[in-house]
Amino acid sequence: MSTPTRRQFINAPDDVIDEALEGLVLANPHLLKLDPAERLVSRVTPATKKVGLLSGGGSGHEPLHAGLVGTGMLDVAVAGAVFASPTASQVRAGTLLADSGAGVLHIVKNYTGDVLNFQIAAELAEDDVVVESVLVDDDLATTSTNGGPGRRGTAATVVVEKVCGALAEAGADLSTVAARGRDVVARSRSLAVALDSCAHPGQSQPAFELPDDLVEFGVGIHGERGTGRIPFASADELVEQLVDPLVQDLSLRSGDGVIAVINGLGSTYPLELAIITRQVHRLLAARGITVARTLTGSYVTSLDMHGASVTLTVADDELVRAWDAPVRTPSLTW
Repeated sequence: MSTPTRRQFINAPDDVIDEALEGLVLANPHLLKLDPAERLVSRVTPATKKVGLLSGGGSGHEPLHAGLVGTGMLDVAVAGAVFASPTASQVRAGTLLADSGAGVLHIVKNYTGDVLNFQIAAELAEDDVVVESVLVDDDLATTSTNGGPGRRGTAATVVVEKVCGALAEAGADLSTVAARGRDVVARSRSLAVALDSCAHPGQSQPAFELPDDLVEFGVGIHGERGTGRIPFASADELVEQLVDPLVQDLSLRSGDGVIAVINGLGSTYPLELAIITRQVHRLLAARGITVARTLTGSYVTSLDMHGASVTLTVADDELVRAWDAPVRTPSLTW
Protein backbone atom coordinates (compact mmCIF):
# COMPACT_ATOMS: atom_id res chain seq x y z
CA MET A 1 0.00 0.00 0.00
CA SER A 2 1.43 3.36 -0.97
CA THR A 3 1.28 6.07 1.67
CA PRO A 4 0.65 9.66 0.59
CA THR A 5 3.19 12.22 1.69
CA ARG A 6 2.11 14.76 4.28
CA ARG A 7 2.51 18.52 4.09
CA GLN A 8 2.84 20.58 7.24
CA PHE A 9 2.60 24.20 8.31
CA ILE A 10 6.20 24.55 9.46
CA ASN A 11 9.15 26.76 8.63
CA ALA A 12 12.11 24.66 9.75
CA PRO A 13 11.93 21.49 11.86
CA ASP A 14 14.42 22.82 14.40
CA ASP A 15 12.29 25.92 15.02
CA VAL A 16 8.91 24.24 15.48
CA ILE A 17 8.82 24.19 19.29
CA ASP A 18 10.12 27.70 19.90
CA GLU A 19 7.81 29.20 17.29
CA ALA A 20 4.80 27.26 18.59
CA LEU A 21 5.41 28.32 22.20
CA GLU A 22 5.76 31.92 21.11
CA GLY A 23 2.50 31.67 19.17
CA LEU A 24 0.66 30.11 22.10
CA VAL A 25 1.67 32.94 24.40
CA LEU A 26 0.87 35.60 21.82
CA ALA A 27 -2.62 34.09 21.52
CA ASN A 28 -3.09 34.12 25.31
CA PRO A 29 -1.24 37.18 26.68
CA HIS A 30 -3.78 37.54 29.49
CA LEU A 31 -2.95 34.04 30.76
CA LEU A 32 0.59 33.08 29.81
CA LYS A 33 4.17 34.28 29.63
CA LEU A 34 7.22 32.59 28.14
CA ASP A 35 10.81 32.04 29.15
CA PRO A 36 12.17 31.17 25.70
CA ALA A 37 15.65 30.24 26.90
CA GLU A 38 14.34 27.45 29.15
CA ARG A 39 11.13 26.79 27.18
CA LEU A 40 8.98 27.50 30.22
CA VAL A 41 5.37 28.62 29.96
CA SER A 42 3.95 30.08 33.17
CA ARG A 43 1.03 32.10 34.48
CA VAL A 44 1.26 35.75 33.49
CA THR A 45 0.32 36.60 37.07
CA PRO A 46 2.06 34.12 39.36
CA ALA A 47 0.05 32.63 42.19
CA THR A 48 1.22 33.31 45.74
CA LYS A 49 1.30 31.20 48.89
CA LYS A 50 0.02 28.02 47.24
CA VAL A 51 1.51 24.72 46.15
CA GLY A 52 3.06 25.17 42.72
CA LEU A 53 2.24 22.66 40.02
CA LEU A 54 4.85 21.85 37.38
CA SER A 55 4.47 19.40 34.55
CA GLY A 56 6.00 18.91 31.16
CA GLY A 57 7.66 16.48 28.82
CA GLY A 58 8.28 16.10 25.15
CA SER A 59 6.52 18.39 22.70
CA GLY A 60 4.07 17.00 20.16
CA HIS A 61 1.30 16.34 22.72
CA GLU A 62 -0.32 19.77 22.60
CA PRO A 63 -2.27 21.22 24.29
CA LEU A 64 -0.58 19.16 27.02
CA HIS A 65 1.15 20.72 28.93
CA ALA A 66 1.51 24.41 28.10
CA GLY A 67 -2.13 24.77 27.12
CA LEU A 68 -3.14 23.72 30.63
CA VAL A 69 -1.28 26.46 32.47
CA GLY A 70 -3.55 28.82 34.37
CA THR A 71 -5.80 29.26 37.37
CA GLY A 72 -6.97 25.90 38.67
CA MET A 73 -4.32 23.84 36.89
CA LEU A 74 -0.60 24.21 36.24
CA ASP A 75 1.64 27.06 37.32
CA VAL A 76 4.46 26.15 34.92
CA ALA A 77 4.92 23.81 31.96
CA VAL A 78 8.33 22.84 30.60
CA ALA A 79 8.75 21.73 26.98
CA GLY A 80 11.28 19.27 25.63
CA ALA A 81 12.02 18.47 22.01
CA VAL A 82 9.42 16.49 20.07
CA PHE A 83 8.76 13.27 21.98
CA ALA A 84 11.85 13.89 24.16
CA SER A 85 12.14 14.87 27.81
CA PRO A 86 13.12 18.39 28.83
CA THR A 87 16.53 18.54 30.46
CA ALA A 88 17.03 18.43 34.22
CA SER A 89 18.27 22.02 34.02
CA GLN A 90 15.01 23.12 32.37
CA VAL A 91 12.93 21.28 34.96
CA ARG A 92 14.95 22.81 37.81
CA ALA A 93 14.36 26.29 36.39
CA GLY A 94 10.65 25.53 36.11
CA THR A 95 10.56 24.24 39.67
CA LEU A 96 12.04 27.46 41.05
CA LEU A 97 9.64 29.50 38.93
CA ALA A 98 6.62 27.53 40.20
CA ASP A 99 7.54 27.93 43.87
CA SER A 100 5.67 30.55 45.87
CA GLY A 101 6.71 29.30 49.29
CA ALA A 102 4.46 26.24 49.72
CA GLY A 103 6.50 23.71 47.77
CA VAL A 104 6.15 22.35 44.25
CA LEU A 105 4.46 19.23 42.91
CA HIS A 106 5.99 17.57 39.85
CA ILE A 107 3.42 15.74 37.71
CA VAL A 108 5.46 13.30 35.64
CA LYS A 109 4.38 10.91 32.89
CA ASN A 110 6.00 7.49 33.20
CA TYR A 111 8.71 7.60 30.55
CA THR A 112 12.32 6.87 31.40
CA GLY A 113 13.71 10.24 30.32
CA ASP A 114 11.00 12.23 32.08
CA VAL A 115 11.31 10.24 35.30
CA LEU A 116 15.10 10.59 35.37
CA ASN A 117 15.26 14.29 34.55
CA PHE A 118 12.48 15.32 36.92
CA GLN A 119 14.16 13.33 39.70
CA ILE A 120 17.54 14.97 39.04
CA ALA A 121 15.87 18.39 38.93
CA ALA A 122 14.18 17.80 42.28
CA GLU A 123 17.56 16.91 43.79
CA LEU A 124 19.16 19.99 42.27
CA ALA A 125 16.42 22.22 43.67
CA GLU A 126 16.16 20.63 47.12
CA ASP A 127 18.17 23.39 48.84
CA ASP A 128 15.68 25.98 47.59
CA VAL A 129 12.27 24.31 47.47
CA VAL A 130 10.44 21.26 48.81
CA VAL A 131 9.37 19.00 45.91
CA GLU A 132 7.03 16.03 45.76
CA SER A 133 6.18 14.00 42.70
CA VAL A 134 3.19 12.19 41.20
CA LEU A 135 4.01 9.57 38.56
CA VAL A 136 1.21 9.08 36.02
CA ASP A 137 1.09 5.52 34.65
CA ASP A 138 -2.38 4.90 33.29
CA ASP A 139 -1.82 3.15 29.92
CA LEU A 140 -3.26 -0.33 30.24
CA ALA A 141 -1.55 -1.43 27.02
CA THR A 142 1.85 -1.39 28.72
CA THR A 143 1.14 -3.09 32.02
CA SER A 144 4.39 -4.81 32.99
CA THR A 145 4.67 -8.02 34.98
CA ASN A 146 8.42 -8.56 34.55
CA GLY A 147 9.98 -5.59 36.32
CA GLY A 148 9.98 -3.29 33.29
CA PRO A 149 9.13 0.41 33.33
CA GLY A 150 5.43 -0.34 33.69
CA ARG A 151 2.47 1.53 32.29
CA ARG A 152 3.07 4.66 30.22
CA GLY A 153 1.59 7.99 31.24
CA THR A 154 -1.12 9.23 28.86
CA ALA A 155 -4.43 11.09 29.07
CA ALA A 156 -5.04 10.54 32.80
CA THR A 157 -2.43 13.28 33.17
CA VAL A 158 -5.20 15.78 32.44
CA VAL A 159 -7.32 14.43 35.30
CA VAL A 160 -4.37 14.54 37.69
CA GLU A 161 -3.48 18.11 36.72
CA LYS A 162 -7.10 19.25 37.06
CA VAL A 163 -7.75 17.65 40.45
CA CYS A 164 -4.37 18.62 41.94
CA GLY A 165 -4.76 22.10 40.53
CA ALA A 166 -8.11 22.54 42.24
CA LEU A 167 -6.76 21.40 45.60
CA ALA A 168 -3.70 23.62 45.34
CA GLU A 169 -5.84 26.61 44.38
CA ALA A 170 -8.01 25.96 47.46
CA GLY A 171 -4.96 26.09 49.74
CA ALA A 172 -4.24 22.39 50.40
CA ASP A 173 -0.69 21.66 51.49
CA LEU A 174 1.89 19.83 49.39
CA SER A 175 1.50 16.41 50.98
CA THR A 176 -2.29 16.54 50.59
CA VAL A 177 -2.12 17.56 46.93
CA ALA A 178 0.48 14.91 46.17
CA ALA A 179 -1.47 12.16 47.93
CA ARG A 180 -4.63 12.99 46.03
CA GLY A 181 -2.72 13.04 42.76
CA ARG A 182 -1.36 9.56 43.42
CA ASP A 183 -4.86 8.40 44.33
CA VAL A 184 -6.21 9.72 41.00
CA VAL A 185 -3.49 7.79 39.16
CA ALA A 186 -4.42 4.60 41.00
CA ARG A 187 -8.05 5.11 39.97
CA SER A 188 -7.28 5.70 36.26
CA ARG A 189 -6.69 3.52 33.21
CA SER A 190 -6.45 4.37 29.49
CA LEU A 191 -6.35 2.57 26.15
CA ALA A 192 -5.89 3.94 22.63
CA VAL A 193 -6.31 2.88 19.03
CA ALA A 194 -4.96 4.49 15.85
CA LEU A 195 -6.25 4.41 12.28
CA ASP A 196 -3.09 6.12 10.98
CA SER A 197 0.30 7.01 12.44
CA CYS A 198 1.81 10.45 12.90
CA ALA A 199 4.58 12.18 10.95
CA HIS A 200 7.30 14.12 12.75
CA PRO A 201 7.85 17.79 11.86
CA GLY A 202 9.72 17.99 8.57
CA GLN A 203 9.04 14.36 7.66
CA SER A 204 6.66 13.52 4.87
CA GLN A 205 6.12 9.86 5.79
CA PRO A 206 4.36 8.49 8.89
CA ALA A 207 6.17 6.68 11.69
CA PHE A 208 4.56 3.40 10.61
CA GLU A 209 2.15 2.24 7.93
CA LEU A 210 -1.14 0.45 8.33
CA PRO A 211 -3.02 -1.57 5.72
CA ASP A 212 -6.57 -0.47 5.06
CA ASP A 213 -8.10 -3.45 6.86
CA LEU A 214 -6.19 -3.11 10.15
CA VAL A 215 -5.81 -0.60 12.99
CA GLU A 216 -3.06 -0.25 15.58
CA PHE A 217 -4.31 -1.22 19.05
CA GLY A 218 -2.68 -0.03 22.27
CA VAL A 219 -0.73 2.88 20.80
CA GLY A 220 1.08 5.38 22.99
CA ILE A 221 1.57 9.10 22.51
CA HIS A 222 5.06 9.07 21.00
CA GLY A 223 4.20 7.72 17.59
CA GLU A 224 5.22 4.22 18.62
CA ARG A 225 3.52 1.05 17.49
CA GLY A 226 0.86 -0.49 19.66
CA THR A 227 0.62 -3.91 21.23
CA GLY A 228 -0.93 -5.44 18.14
CA ARG A 229 -3.14 -4.96 15.12
CA ILE A 230 -6.83 -5.70 15.00
CA PRO A 231 -9.32 -5.62 12.13
CA PHE A 232 -10.75 -2.24 11.19
CA ALA A 233 -14.39 -2.13 12.27
CA SER A 234 -17.21 0.26 13.08
CA ALA A 235 -16.67 2.96 15.68
CA ASP A 236 -18.91 1.15 18.16
CA GLU A 237 -16.99 -2.09 17.80
CA LEU A 238 -13.60 -0.43 18.19
CA VAL A 239 -14.72 1.54 21.23
CA GLU A 240 -16.02 -1.61 22.88
CA GLN A 241 -12.54 -3.13 22.54
CA LEU A 242 -11.15 -0.12 24.41
CA VAL A 243 -13.78 0.09 27.14
CA ASP A 244 -14.14 -3.57 28.11
CA PRO A 245 -10.52 -3.99 29.32
CA LEU A 246 -10.70 -0.71 31.26
CA VAL A 247 -13.85 -1.79 33.07
CA GLN A 248 -12.30 -5.14 33.90
CA ASP A 249 -8.97 -3.78 35.11
CA LEU A 250 -10.63 -1.16 37.32
CA SER A 251 -13.07 -3.81 38.68
CA LEU A 252 -15.98 -1.51 37.92
CA ARG A 253 -19.40 -2.73 39.01
CA SER A 254 -23.00 -1.57 38.70
CA GLY A 255 -23.47 1.53 40.84
CA ASP A 256 -19.92 2.79 40.37
CA GLY A 257 -19.20 6.20 38.84
CA VAL A 258 -16.39 7.42 36.61
CA ILE A 259 -14.96 10.46 34.95
CA ALA A 260 -14.51 9.62 31.27
CA VAL A 261 -11.96 11.33 29.03
CA ILE A 262 -12.40 10.73 25.31
CA ASN A 263 -9.21 12.07 23.82
CA GLY A 264 -8.23 12.69 20.21
CA LEU A 265 -4.64 11.88 19.28
CA GLY A 266 -4.14 14.71 16.80
CA SER A 267 -6.11 14.50 13.58
CA THR A 268 -9.29 12.89 14.91
CA TYR A 269 -12.01 15.44 14.36
CA PRO A 270 -14.83 16.41 16.76
CA LEU A 271 -17.53 14.50 14.87
CA GLU A 272 -15.61 11.26 15.40
CA LEU A 273 -14.91 12.00 19.05
CA ALA A 274 -18.61 12.67 19.66
CA ILE A 275 -19.48 9.27 18.19
CA ILE A 276 -16.87 7.64 20.41
CA THR A 277 -18.28 9.49 23.44
CA ARG A 278 -21.78 8.22 22.65
CA GLN A 279 -20.61 4.63 22.63
CA VAL A 280 -18.57 4.99 25.82
CA HIS A 281 -21.70 6.22 27.59
CA ARG A 282 -23.85 3.44 26.10
CA LEU A 283 -21.42 0.69 27.09
CA LEU A 284 -21.04 1.97 30.64
CA ALA A 285 -24.79 2.56 31.10
CA ALA A 286 -25.45 -1.02 30.04
CA ARG A 287 -23.28 -2.11 32.97
CA GLY A 288 -24.96 0.25 35.43
CA ILE A 289 -21.89 2.48 35.62
CA THR A 290 -22.58 6.21 35.91
CA VAL A 291 -20.51 8.68 33.92
CA ALA A 292 -20.29 11.47 36.48
CA ARG A 293 -18.37 13.80 34.13
CA THR A 294 -17.14 13.62 30.54
CA LEU A 295 -14.31 15.45 28.83
CA THR A 296 -14.21 15.07 25.05
CA GLY A 297 -11.58 16.67 22.84
CA SER A 298 -7.94 16.52 21.78
CA TYR A 299 -5.94 17.21 24.94
CA VAL A 300 -3.05 14.69 24.84
CA THR A 301 -2.06 14.29 21.22
CA SER A 302 0.62 12.52 19.23
CA LEU A 303 1.30 15.11 16.53
CA ASP A 304 -1.15 14.29 13.71
CA MET A 305 -1.98 10.70 14.64
CA HIS A 306 -5.49 9.71 13.59
CA GLY A 307 -6.63 7.90 16.70
CA ALA A 308 -8.34 8.19 20.05
CA SER A 309 -7.93 7.10 23.63
CA VAL A 310 -10.45 6.42 26.36
CA THR A 311 -9.58 7.11 30.00
CA LEU A 312 -11.76 6.07 32.92
CA THR A 313 -11.14 7.40 36.42
CA VAL A 314 -13.17 5.91 39.26
CA ALA A 315 -15.00 8.87 40.76
CA ASP A 316 -15.97 9.80 44.30
CA ASP A 317 -17.72 12.96 45.50
CA GLU A 318 -14.50 14.71 46.47
CA LEU A 319 -12.92 14.01 43.11
CA VAL A 320 -15.97 15.31 41.25
CA ARG A 321 -15.95 18.50 43.33
CA ALA A 322 -12.30 19.05 42.46
CA TRP A 323 -13.07 18.37 38.80
CA ASP A 324 -15.90 20.92 38.86
CA ALA A 325 -13.81 23.64 40.52
CA PRO A 326 -13.20 26.71 38.34
CA VAL A 327 -10.36 26.51 35.83
CA ARG A 328 -9.06 29.01 33.33
CA THR A 329 -6.39 27.93 30.87
CA PRO A 330 -6.04 28.29 27.10
CA SER A 331 -7.40 24.77 26.53
CA LEU A 332 -9.64 24.05 29.51
CA THR A 333 -11.95 26.62 31.06
CA TRP A 334 -15.14 26.49 33.13
